[in-house]
Amino acid sequence: MDPETHLHSEPLKQKISSAAEFNRIPEAVYPVDTVRTPSGSVSIAGVDLTDIAEEYGTSAFVINEDDFRGRCRALAEAFDGGERVHYASKALLTREVARWVKEEGLALDVASQGELALALAAEFPADRITVHGNNKSDEFLSLAITSGAELIVVDSLQEIDRLSALAQQHQRTQDVLIRVTPGVHVDTHEFIATSHEDQKFGFSLAAGVAHDAAVRTAAAPGLRLRGLHCHVGSQVFEASGFALAAERLLGFWSQLLDELPADATASLDTLDLGGGYGIAYTADQEPLNVAAVAEDLKNKVAEAAKEAGVPYPNLNVEPGRAIAGPSMVTLYRVGTVKDVPVNTKLSRRYISVDGGMSDNIRPALYQAEYDFRVVNREVSGRVIPTRIVGSHCESGDILINDAQVPDDVQVGDLIMVGATGAYCYSMASRYNMMLRPPIIAIRDGQARVMVRRETLEDILSLDVF
Repeated sequence: MDPETHLHSEPLKQKISSAAEFNRIPEAVYPVDTVRTPSGSVSIAGVDLTDIAEEYGTSAFVINEDDFRGRCRALAEAFDGGERVHYASKALLTREVARWVKEEGLALDVASQGELALALAAEFPADRITVHGNNKSDEFLSLAITSGAELIVVDSLQEIDRLSALAQQHQRTQDVLIRVTPGVHVDTHEFIATSHEDQKFGFSLAAGVAHDAAVRTAAAPGLRLRGLHCHVGSQVFEASGFALAAERLLGFWSQLLDELPADATASLDTLDLGGGYGIAYTADQEPLNVAAVAEDLKNKVAEAAKEAGVPYPNLNVEPGRAIAGPSMVTLYRVGTVKDVPVNTKLSRRYISVDGGMSDNIRPALYQAEYDFRVVNREVSGRVIPTRIVGSHCESGDILINDAQVPDDVQVGDLIMVGATGAYCYSMASRYNMMLRPPIIAIRDGQARVMVRRETLEDILSLDVF
C-alpha cells in the first residue's frame, strides 16, 4: 500500500473477552454523554434509553443534538470558519438538522433536488448551498439557479451547456466548480472510492477532459468559473490523499491561469477537496483527530499552492459522516435468540432484532462493521460467537457479522448500535414493508420526536387503488 494514501479502513479485530468488557461503552463510537448508569442501563445526554424505548418504541434512531452541534463547531474552528465547512446533507438531512447546521454557521452541500428543496423549506440560506450530482435535471438546475445557490458543481460537458442555457433563460450568472477526478487512490471499499478514473463522477485530469470542461465553462455565457472540486473517497483518516489531490488540482489551476483569458480566471478562488473524513465504528478504531488533520491539510495545500505559483485558495471541505455519524445510535429490541450449528464442534448464536437492512443497509452493501451494547442492564455471561441479524427475509440481513457476546443476552433486551447517524436513515427503505423508524432527538435531559415513525397509512396513501 502506498503510504501516501494509507487509510485505516480495517479494524484491528480485537475480540471482547469478558462480560465486563462488553458492558463498558467505548467513547469514540458513541455520542458524547453516553454512560452506563448505576442501575446498569445506558443513558445519552441524561435520557435513559429504556425510557426512549418505552415511550417511542423500537426500532428507533436516537441523536444527541449537542454532540452534532459540537462536531460542527470543531470542524468550523479547524478549517478557519464555518463558511468553509459544507455539511454533506446526504449523510443525514431533516429540517431540524438543516437548522442546526445553519445556526452553527456552516454551509451545506446537496446532491439531489429533494435535498435542495428540503434545505430551502428549512429556510437554509441558498447562498451557503453547493449543489452536486452527476445527472442533474433541468428542473433541479433551475431550482438551484433561481433560489440563489452559491455554487453548482458541474459534472459533464452536457451539463455545462444546459446550465449555461438555463442561466441565460433565468437572467442569472451562476458560479460553478468543475469536478475533477485527479487519479488519487485511497484504500477503501470500491463503492466509496470516488477519485480514480473508472467511475461516474467528474472529469478526468489525466485524459484531458477536465481541461476541456474548464475551457467550455470559461466560454459559456451565464457561467462564472469559481474553482475546482474533487472527492477522494470515504472513511479517510489522514491528510495525505487530500494533499496529493490538492497538489494535482493546483497544478491544473496554474495551467488554467496560463491558458485562459484573464477575465475568465479572475473569479477563480475556491478549491473544494470534498469530504470523507473517517469515524470510529468499532471499539478498536481510533477517532479522527480533526484539528491535526485540518492543520496538516492546510499546510500541504499552502505548500502546493506555492509550488504551483497560485494564490492560496479558499479551501472548502464537505464533512457529513464526521458530524452526523457518531452523534446517533439505533435502538432495537431483541426478539429471537437462536443457536445454529456451524460444524460438529462449533455453533454460532444468532440474535434477531426488530429492524435490520431496511434501517442500515451498509453492512450488506459495504461490509461495514458496527459496535453494539445491551442498554437495559449489565450482562454477565461468558462470551460466545454471535451474529446480530435483522428481521428481513434475507440471509444477508446481518447488522454485525462476527462478535463475541455474553451468552445471557435474551429475548426482550434492548441493544444500541453505535455510529449510525450517517447514511442509515438516509438510505432506509421499506423492504418487506418494514416501517422506517423515527428519529428521536435528545438535549439537556429531554427527548422529542424529530422525525415521526412511518405508518402503514403513509404507505397506503401513495398506493393508487
